[in-house]
Amino acid sequence: MKYLRYALILLACASIGCDDNPNDPSDTPVTFTAALSSAQEVPPIANAEAGASGMATIRLTVTRDSSQTITAATVDFEVTMTGFPAGAAITIAHIHEAPAGQDGGIVVNTGLASGQVTLTNGAGSFTRNGVSAQPDVAQRILDNPGNFYFNVHSVLNPGGVIRAQLVRQ
Repeated sequence: MKYLRYALILLACASIGCDDNPNDPSDTPVTFTAALSSAQEVPPIANAEAGASGMATIRLTVTRDSSQTITAATVDFEVTMTGFPAGAAITIAHIHEAPAGQDGGIVVNTGLASGQVTLTNGAGSFTRNGVSAQPDVAQRILDNPGNFYFNVHSVLNPGGVIRAQLVRQ
Protein backbone atom coordinates (compact mmCIF):
# COMPACT_ATOMS: atom_id res chain seq x y z
CA MET A 1 0.00 0.00 0.00
CA LYS A 2 2.85 2.37 0.89
CA TYR A 3 4.49 1.93 -2.55
CA LEU A 4 1.16 2.38 -4.32
CA ARG A 5 0.74 5.76 -2.57
CA TYR A 6 4.21 6.90 -3.70
CA ALA A 7 3.55 5.69 -7.23
CA LEU A 8 0.30 7.66 -7.34
CA ILE A 9 2.03 10.80 -6.06
CA LEU A 10 4.76 10.46 -8.70
CA LEU A 11 2.19 9.85 -11.42
CA ALA A 12 0.20 12.91 -10.31
CA CYS A 13 3.32 15.09 -10.34
CA ALA A 14 4.28 13.87 -13.78
CA SER A 15 0.82 14.58 -15.17
CA ILE A 16 0.40 18.09 -13.69
CA GLY A 17 4.01 19.21 -13.85
CA CYS A 18 5.13 19.46 -10.21
CA ASP A 19 8.13 21.73 -9.90
CA ASP A 20 9.62 20.72 -6.60
CA ASN A 21 13.22 20.33 -7.73
CA PRO A 22 15.14 23.34 -6.40
CA ASN A 23 17.96 22.69 -8.87
CA ASP A 24 15.79 23.18 -11.96
CA PRO A 25 15.68 26.62 -13.56
CA SER A 26 12.32 28.34 -13.05
CA ASP A 27 10.47 31.03 -14.96
CA THR A 28 7.10 31.02 -13.21
CA PRO A 29 5.85 34.60 -12.75
CA VAL A 30 5.31 35.97 -9.26
CA THR A 31 2.45 38.46 -8.97
CA PHE A 32 2.42 41.58 -6.82
CA THR A 33 -0.31 44.17 -6.44
CA ALA A 34 -0.25 47.77 -5.32
CA ALA A 35 -3.46 49.60 -4.31
CA LEU A 36 -2.42 53.10 -5.37
CA SER A 37 -3.58 56.31 -3.74
CA SER A 38 -2.55 59.94 -3.61
CA ALA A 39 -2.56 59.79 0.21
CA GLN A 40 0.40 57.37 0.15
CA GLU A 41 2.67 59.80 -1.71
CA VAL A 42 5.38 61.55 0.32
CA PRO A 43 4.05 64.11 1.12
CA PRO A 44 0.40 63.21 0.44
CA ILE A 45 -1.10 65.00 -2.55
CA ALA A 46 -3.24 68.03 -1.61
CA ASN A 47 -4.07 69.59 -4.99
CA ALA A 48 -6.68 68.79 -7.69
CA GLU A 49 -5.37 65.19 -7.96
CA ALA A 50 -5.81 64.47 -4.23
CA GLY A 51 -8.63 62.00 -4.91
CA ALA A 52 -6.68 59.95 -7.44
CA SER A 53 -6.27 56.21 -6.98
CA GLY A 54 -5.54 53.09 -8.94
CA MET A 55 -4.44 49.48 -8.98
CA ALA A 56 -1.22 48.02 -10.30
CA THR A 57 -0.70 44.35 -11.01
CA ILE A 58 2.97 43.57 -11.44
CA ARG A 59 4.26 40.19 -12.65
CA LEU A 60 7.92 39.41 -12.09
CA THR A 61 9.38 36.57 -14.16
CA VAL A 62 12.83 35.37 -13.26
CA THR A 63 15.16 32.86 -14.83
CA ARG A 64 17.37 30.92 -12.45
CA ASP A 65 20.40 28.78 -13.04
CA SER A 66 20.91 25.35 -11.46
CA SER A 67 22.13 26.95 -8.20
CA GLN A 68 18.87 29.02 -8.03
CA THR A 69 20.67 32.29 -8.69
CA ILE A 70 18.55 34.71 -10.72
CA THR A 71 20.25 35.27 -14.07
CA ALA A 72 17.57 37.38 -15.79
CA ALA A 73 14.30 39.08 -14.91
CA THR A 74 11.42 40.79 -16.70
CA VAL A 75 8.43 42.67 -15.35
CA ASP A 76 4.92 43.11 -16.74
CA PHE A 77 2.74 46.01 -15.55
CA GLU A 78 -1.06 46.44 -15.73
CA VAL A 79 -2.14 49.75 -14.23
CA THR A 80 -5.60 51.31 -13.92
CA MET A 81 -6.18 54.82 -12.60
CA THR A 82 -9.24 56.82 -11.62
CA GLY A 83 -10.28 59.97 -9.74
CA PHE A 84 -8.08 62.34 -11.73
CA PRO A 85 -9.31 65.62 -13.19
CA ALA A 86 -10.41 65.23 -16.81
CA GLY A 87 -7.46 65.56 -19.15
CA ALA A 88 -4.77 64.74 -16.56
CA ALA A 89 -1.58 63.55 -18.22
CA ILE A 90 0.57 60.73 -16.82
CA THR A 91 4.28 61.23 -17.44
CA ILE A 92 6.19 58.25 -15.98
CA ALA A 93 5.74 55.22 -13.70
CA HIS A 94 8.16 52.89 -11.98
CA ILE A 95 9.17 50.75 -8.98
CA HIS A 96 11.26 52.42 -6.26
CA GLU A 97 13.12 50.83 -3.36
CA ALA A 98 12.05 52.29 0.00
CA PRO A 99 9.64 51.48 2.82
CA ALA A 100 6.27 53.20 3.24
CA GLY A 101 6.60 56.87 4.11
CA GLN A 102 10.02 57.26 2.53
CA ASP A 103 11.21 58.10 -0.95
CA GLY A 104 13.71 55.87 -2.71
CA GLY A 105 15.55 55.45 -5.95
CA ILE A 106 14.03 54.01 -9.11
CA VAL A 107 14.90 50.34 -9.61
CA VAL A 108 12.54 49.32 -12.45
CA ASN A 109 11.30 51.86 -14.99
CA THR A 110 8.18 50.98 -17.02
CA GLY A 111 9.49 52.93 -20.00
CA LEU A 112 6.29 54.96 -20.05
CA ALA A 113 6.98 58.35 -21.60
CA SER A 114 5.28 61.69 -21.17
CA GLY A 115 2.35 62.09 -23.53
CA GLN A 116 1.57 58.37 -23.81
CA VAL A 117 -1.31 58.33 -21.29
CA THR A 118 -3.92 61.06 -21.02
CA LEU A 119 -6.87 60.46 -18.69
CA THR A 120 -9.50 62.06 -20.89
CA ASN A 121 -12.37 61.49 -18.45
CA GLY A 122 -10.17 61.29 -15.35
CA ALA A 123 -9.60 57.54 -15.68
CA GLY A 124 -7.50 55.25 -17.81
CA SER A 125 -4.96 52.47 -17.90
CA PHE A 126 -1.70 51.33 -19.41
CA THR A 127 0.14 48.05 -19.85
CA ARG A 128 3.86 47.44 -20.21
CA ASN A 129 5.27 43.97 -20.83
CA GLY A 130 8.75 42.49 -20.88
CA VAL A 131 10.47 45.33 -19.01
CA SER A 132 13.99 44.27 -18.03
CA ALA A 133 15.01 44.23 -14.37
CA GLN A 134 18.42 43.65 -12.87
CA PRO A 135 18.72 40.15 -11.33
CA ASP A 136 19.84 41.53 -7.93
CA VAL A 137 16.85 43.89 -7.85
CA ALA A 138 14.49 41.03 -8.70
CA GLN A 139 15.92 38.98 -5.83
CA ARG A 140 15.47 41.88 -3.39
CA ILE A 141 11.86 42.34 -4.51
CA LEU A 142 11.17 38.64 -3.99
CA ASP A 143 12.86 38.70 -0.58
CA ASN A 144 11.10 41.80 0.73
CA PRO A 145 8.36 43.21 -1.54
CA GLY A 146 7.11 45.57 1.17
CA ASN A 147 10.36 47.53 0.85
CA PHE A 148 9.42 48.50 -2.72
CA TYR A 149 6.72 50.81 -3.99
CA PHE A 150 5.16 51.51 -7.37
CA ASN A 151 4.17 55.02 -8.26
CA VAL A 152 2.81 57.03 -11.13
CA HIS A 153 3.76 60.64 -11.90
CA SER A 154 1.63 63.28 -13.60
CA VAL A 155 2.19 66.70 -15.14
CA LEU A 156 0.58 68.34 -12.09
CA ASN A 157 2.58 66.14 -9.66
CA PRO A 158 5.95 65.42 -11.28
CA GLY A 159 7.31 63.92 -8.04
CA GLY A 160 4.54 61.30 -7.97
CA VAL A 161 0.76 61.35 -7.74
CA ILE A 162 -0.33 57.83 -6.66
CA ARG A 163 1.73 55.23 -4.84
CA ALA A 164 1.62 51.94 -2.91
CA GLN A 165 3.96 49.34 -1.49
CA LEU A 166 4.14 46.01 -3.33
CA VAL A 167 2.18 43.09 -1.90
CA ARG A 168 2.96 39.54 -3.02
CA GLN A 169 -0.10 37.57 -4.09
